[in-house]
Amino acid sequence: MTADTSLIRFGVFGDNRGSLIALENGHNLPFDVKRVYYIYGTKEGVSRGFHAHRKLKQMLIAVRGSVTVKCEYGDRKKEYTLNRPDEGLLIEGLVWREMHDFSPDCVLVVLADEYYSESDYIRDYETFLKENGK
Repeated sequence: MTADTSLIRFGVFGDNRGSLIALENGHNLPFDVKRVYYIYGTKEGVSRGFHAHRKLKQMLIAVRGSVTVKCEYGDRKKEYTLNRPDEGLLIEGLVWREMHDFSPDCVLVVLADEYYSESDYIRDYETFLKENGK
C-alpha cells in the first residue's frame, strides 16, 4: 500500500431545519468501516497521535471544532487544519501523524478499515523512519 493523505469533501443535505451528511462504504468512504472512535475533551496544550500505522486506512473528521493534523510520509510533510464537518482527512499506509491545537470544543471522529491491532502501530519515530527507508 502506498502511503498517502488527501482531503475528501462530503455532500451536505439539508434545508431550514439543519444539515445532514451521510457516510457510506464504497460511495464517499473509500473503504469498509470496521471501527469508529472519537476524541473529545482534549485539554488545552495537549497533542495526540505521535504514531504511524503499517496498513490501516483512516478517515479523520472534525465534526465539531478544529484540530491541526501533521502528516509525514516518504519525503513529504503536510499539515491540515480540520474544522469542517463536511470534510475528512484520508490517511493510508505508513504515515506518521500528530494532532495539535485542539479547540476546546473539538470532537474528532475517526473511521478505520480494520479493528484495533497493536501490531499495526509504530509508536517510535526512529522505527518509523527506518521502516520508511530513511
